[in-house]
Amino acid sequence: MSSRVLVGVKRVIDYAVKIRVKPDRTGVVTDGVKHSMNPFCEIAVEEAVRLKEKKLVNEVIAVSCGPQQVQETIRTALAMGADRGIHVEVSGKDYDNLGPLQVSKILAALAKKENASLVVLGKQAIDDDCNQTGQMTAALLDWSQGTFASEVVLEGDMLKVVREIDGGLETIKIKMPAVVTADLRLNTPRYATLPNIMKAKKKKIDCLKAADLGVDLTSRLEILSVEEPSQRQAGVKVETVEDLVTKLRNASRI
Repeated sequence: MSSRVLVGVKRVIDYAVKIRVKPDRTGVVTDGVKHSMNPFCEIAVEEAVRLKEKKLVNEVIAVSCGPQQVQETIRTALAMGADRGIHVEVSGKDYDNLGPLQVSKILAALAKKENASLVVLGKQAIDDDCNQTGQMTAALLDWSQGTFASEVVLEGDMLKVVREIDGGLETIKIKMPAVVTADLRLNTPRYATLPNIMKAKKKKIDCLKAADLGVDLTSRLEILSVEEPSQRQAGVKVETVEDLVTKLRNASRI
């Protein structure tokens, strides 16, 4: 039996919020903006909880990195069924520069510290869309990885993962311990009920710093400028195919 699952939960700007770039172009506006758990992380939590409900794992630990506010995201995971949480405190400039590599180092250190045998993450976050953390975590741990999972079946010390690829679906079997990243069709996350939300308030959240795990958060990247995408130009109607070809040729498109 796999004893412990580590699940990453990221706090992001809610998907329904219109993103605004700061006037100084150093990033996007986050003050006074609604935040929620990254949707792919919700899928990861749901899958981990389902494994526990099937008695295939003993404990589900939700992990998030960031300022004090990320504890709200951890509480959401606890209300969904996670057993306890770990908040790795990162603030100020370190938080602004927090990227997949730094998060991967934290997750890898925690996986070793907690003696976890499975790490489940969302395939990507909807804010940066990097799609790198799962792969980097597996590399740092030297564990097997099953990315873009649409189905996960735990069979003893093996994990069967159905992956979403460009050509359709790919089924692989990997050895535990492993890192899995959740794709959209893996499951439908449950809603946290009021009783479970109340119970989550009593569940334990451990607070750590990156230094406690021996992790250096120094970033290798520097953001030079953040800009909004250009507005889409209005289309032009043409009467005939010949007119279309002429306009395309004049615009150097053909």
